Amino acid sequence: MTDPKDYSTVPPYANRNVWMRGLMMLIFAFCLGMAKFVMFAVVLFQFLSVLFTSNTNPNLLKLGLGLSHYQYQIMLFLTYNSDMQPFPVGDWPSVPG
Repeated sequence: MTDPKDYSTVPPYANRNVWMRGLMMLIFAFCLGMAKFVMFAVVLFQFLSVLFTSNTNPNLLKLGLGLSHYQYQIMLFLTYNSDMQPFPVGDWPSVPG
């Protein structure tokens, strides 16, 4: 049985795993764009919260931290530094606290 990450057994253009990875990379690149949009909204609402109440919103802090970890996981996958697929294929990143 061969390792699915062993790209040397067949030419890369004929390896189904390479094409599936490319498809997943496109999907996660789209998810990254959506996450950045949501992160911008979190930043804006957090700023408004501090501006009008002088306090940060703990729910937005937790959401911002989770989104940061999620974007980091996507970047690791897109740059081939990780084979773990982020959410929605994998689990949402755990956030302390």
